[in-house]
Amino acid sequence: MLSTVHKAAAALATVTIATFWISTLISEVFLDHAAITAVKTTIPYGFFILIPAMAVAGATGFKLAKARKGGVLGKKSKRTPIVAANGILILIPAALFLATKAQAGSFDTPFYVVQILELIAGALNLTLLGLNIRDGRKLTAGKRRRAKA
Repeated sequence: MLSTVHKAAAALATVTIATFWISTLISEVFLDHAAITAVKTTIPYGFFILIPAMAVAGATGFKLAKARKGGVLGKKSKRTPIVAANGILILIPAALFLATKAQAGSFDTPFYVVQILELIAGALNLTLLGLNIRDGRKLTAGKRRRAKA
């Protein structure tokens, strides 16, 4: 059961971040300022989904790993704090800043500098989460094979 909760929370967090990232990119490249404002204003509300999902994924992952530290689990354990720090120190403040600027109609240089930083940090988190998902699947590959047999 714990493994199922971990997978669901990790998947929800990853899909939420991907939705933020793709919505931002599409609105910035193809749509007008009204659409950008709608996206930038909506993203902070998504934190009510993202933050609990990340917390549950982290807590269940820690519990599933127990005291094991090496190998694939070690790699996952090293990536997870980077994802969390990136989110807390860069992505959340950037999203709040961008929402405020967009609501004010202030699409100026600071807006776009922070927007680029947010897209880079978001891509980094998606990459690290993708690697964690890949490694998690490696860890459970034997269980999946045994279940099919």
